[in-house]
Amino acid sequence: MYRTPGDRPYDPRQEYRTARRGLTGRGRPAGPPRPSGRSGPARGVREERPRVQEERPRRRPRWRMSFLTGLIAVAGLFAYPAVKYLDVLNDTGEPMSFSQALPDGAPGAVRAAAADPAVRMPSGPRAAFRTAATLDDGTKIGVTTLHGRKSGVTGKVWVWAPKEYYEERYRNSAFPVLIALPGSYGHPDNYWARPALQLQRTVTDLVFQGRAKPFIIVMPMLNPDRHYYDGSDIPGQPRMGTWMSDDVPDLVRATFRTFADRDGWAFMGSSSGGFVALKQVLAHPDRFKAVIASGPDTRPDSPLWRGHRAEMRANDPGELARRLAARPGGPEVFLQFQIGTRERGRANLERFIERYAKGPVHARLHVIEDGGHNAKSYVRGMRDVSLEAISRVLRGPTPAP
Repeated sequence: MYRTPGDRPYDPRQEYRTARRGLTGRGRPAGPPRPSGRSGPARGVREERPRVQEERPRRRPRWRMSFLTGLIAVAGLFAYPAVKYLDVLNDTGEPMSFSQALPDGAPGAVRAAAADPAVRMPSGPRAAFRTAATLDDGTKIGVTTLHGRKSGVTGKVWVWAPKEYYEERYRNSAFPVLIALPGSYGHPDNYWARPALQLQRTVTDLVFQGRAKPFIIVMPMLNPDRHYYDGSDIPGQPRMGTWMSDDVPDLVRATFRTFADRDGWAFMGSSSGGFVALKQVLAHPDRFKAVIASGPDTRPDSPLWRGHRAEMRANDPGELARRLAARPGGPEVFLQFQIGTRERGRANLERFIERYAKGPVHARLHVIEDGGHNAKSYVRGMRDVSLEAISRVLRGPTPAP
């Protein structure tokens, strides 16, 4: 809004009223000015004022106003159902189920049993999900509140299932699971559940290209409050290690068709979430087979470890990798690291790979050109290399003959 030197809003109506002050009645000149302390003509001397032609606002014909009013009323009658229809399409917060087919998909519910012993059908009770977002292809990101039975931790978990999960040809097939962890505090939200980051869209595109498995993406909170727990069971603190290794996978197994062995389970994380993802795979190689760790720390650094040196060492990825590498015939794990050229930490990851990528520990580093320490760069790296890399070592769904 334009303003006058007096910092008052400019009002064209005020300008019109000011112009009229020199007129009275139907244009007769005004009488003598009232006395005031301001400088001006002497008292009793009439001040000659220019005659101002009064400019009256034009009135629209009544028939035109009636027509416009009626037109607006009719438009409102049509607009109201349209608004209600759009409100129905926006089903955020509405209950949803991952066992139902998509609206435009093939019919058919999940069967009670599977012929393949490697397939684990939902054990129940199924978690109650509500719609957090709906993607362009009709798939949904659901959110539920998990009360961890083993850890005692309560928090939100977001889940997305690919379009293939609802198809009739995969009705008795398991799907691989990718547990995706955010950076920073990861509380109370998980930014990988934001469709704008296109993690889910990237998986969909790579599946179409035959370069990746159709993962179920599970996105739990990283911390229960504004502290770093390093995804570990720090003495005297919430048991976030058990939350990640047990409670979150148990939720997935209760609700989805999953693989009974570790060949269908992987982690992914960025920054502090990359540390937790890396540590979980190295600490539980019998449960998880692969990880994408983007810009991660490689040593525990939570201040809550103070006074618990032995426990901190037991949760150090370097120590865990060293022990696993020294186990002949131990379970193989595949560590896919990512780092951007515009962030620090590359030398640290290269040293980690040089020291611990031995025996059953396999590690690779993907350098993201012009990449920074952010989710957008890491999604680009996953699209280019990393999702395809872990897909080669994980099982995928098998269509019915």
